[in-house]
This record gives sequence, structure tokens and C-alpha cells, in this order.
Amino acid sequence: MAAHSPSSPTQSLPSYGGQAVIEGVMMRGRTAYAIAVRAPAGHIVIRTGRLAAIYRSPLARIPFLRGIIGLWDALVLGVQALTWSANVQAEGAGEEPLEGPALYVSLGASLALAVGLFFWLPAGVAQVLERALGWSALAGNLVEGLLRLVLLVGYVAVIGLLPDVRRLYGYHGAEHKTIHAFEHAAPLTVEGVRPFPEEHPRCGTAFLLILVLLSVLVFAALGPMSLGMRLLTRLALLPVLTGLAYEYLRFSARHRGHPLMRLLIAPNLALQRLTTRPPDDAMIEVAIAAFQALRQAEASAPTADQRPQPHADHQQPAEHA
Repeated sequence: MAAHSPSSPTQSLPSYGGQAVIEGVMMRGRTAYAIAVRAPAGHIVIRTGRLAAIYRSPLARIPFLRGIIGLWDALVLGVQALTWSANVQAEGAGEEPLEGPALYVSLGASLALAVGLFFWLPAGVAQVLERALGWSALAGNLVEGLLRLVLLVGYVAVIGLLPDVRRLYGYHGAEHKTIHAFEHAAPLTVEGVRPFPEEHPRCGTAFLLILVLLSVLVFAALGPMSLGMRLLTRLALLPVLTGLAYEYLRFSARHRGHPLMRLLIAPNLALQRLTTRPPDDAMIEVAIAAFQALRQAEASAPTADQRPQPHADHQQPAEHA
């Protein structure tokens, strides 16, 4: 079937996002989220829950600050969704779920590794090259940014060779296709979702690329400094970069129909070709289930005097065992 490529999405519709999880998809709206996972037995397990009140507070509407809240969303809600999806697979296979101290140690180690690999390692290498080769601070910062970009692209490309990650990337593609279908008022069926592209302008992969590119500009303006100060500023300015990247991503997605903006977001979409794969119909079915559960959760939002449960799980039969 030919790709469905309308000129622009329906502008009055709300914006939804999400991420791939292990054998499933998490969809996030304005007030709620939903996770759908294909259990080892073949059925689809769904969890829905309310977003924290901060997402509906005035703080979440303040430019730049809302980008920091978005990063917190990616770290907390995203990790929770990944952990729950992993535990669904573990319980279905008769294994012990990951929880308690082991979970927190694993998450802390992963976060430290990410900061060290993508921020401190390039900064340290650039500092050594600056002093060894007599480079200017500007040259060192440019090399630092290039190293950070190479690490990002190389990392997502290499882990994409692993079979489990390739399936994760397939669910990533299914998530994007489903959101595209909704934004273009297409039927939310496997047949209606399948023709849409795997890439989406609001993707978190695009956010990471923008973050890396902005870091070159921001860090280049700092001038020469000691290694300790250099490492400290890379960590301290991460919220600033996050706010800038988030606002740019929102702006570019809103104006993606403009010829100049299409040119500017082309690298973002190109990088997503490394983090997405064409999903099979079973993956698309899971993504649709997550999106429909999210819509139902938002439609049944409680009134202000009700206290919602933090989450609810349910199952639905699978058409693809």
C-alpha cells in the first residue's frame, strides 16, 4: 500500500506522545497515560494511570520550564513504563520481577552511565586535546560537540543490531504510525495505521539530537575553563539545554509544513531511521490498544473532588498470539 502523506495533520487535535517499551507501547496525553504490552501468552495487558498534578499546573505552561518537566517525564514515567513492561514479560515467563533495591541501583547506574558517556566523556577528551594540541576553547568545544554527536548516533545504531532492541524499535515505529493516523483523522485500525511513516517530528530521538546540537552553541560561548569546572557546567547547564531543545521541538513540529522547517527537521527524521523499524501488524495492534486506552482514560477523567487510583491494569484478548 502506498504511504499516506496528507499535507498537514488536523490542527485542532490535541498532541499526544509516547515511547516504546518492552513488547509494547506507552502513550501519554495531557492528564493520563496508558501502557499496552503483549504478554508471553499472547494477550495484551494494559495499564492506565493519571499524570501527576504538576503536568496540569501553570508551571507546565511556562516556556523553557516545561521542557525540564518534560525531561522529568521521560526519566520517571518512561522508566516506570519500561520497568512494568519488563515485569509483565518476567511474570509471564515465570521469572522474578525487577523491584526494590535492585531496581533503584540499576536505574541509578544507568543514569550515571548516560551522563558520563554523553556529557563528561566528550568534555574530558576535548579538554585533553585542547591542552595537548594547543587548541582554542572554541575548537575544543566544537570537537566536544562532534564527539557527543558521534557517540549518540553510534550508540543508537549499535544497540539496534541486538534482536530485542530491534523489536523495541519496531514498537517505536508502531507508536509513531498510530499518532500520525490520529493526527490525520485516519481509522485507528491496523489497516488504517499501517501506511503512515515510522518517523515523527515530536519524537524523543529528535529531542536528543537537538539537545546535542544546542550544547555545541551553548558550551562554545563559555570560553576556557578547568576540567573540573568544565564537567560541572556540562551537568549544571543540562536543564537549560533541555528547555531550549523542548521549545525548538515544539516550534518545529507546529510549523513542519513550512519548506524551511521541513529542511531543518530533516536531520531529526533521518536519525529516527536508526531508532525505528517497520512494525508488524501485531505491534501496530498493541500501539492502537495503548492509544485507545489513553483516550478512554482521559475521557473518564475524575472531577476535582475525586481521588483517582494511581493506575489500573486489565487485559484484552489478542488477535495475534
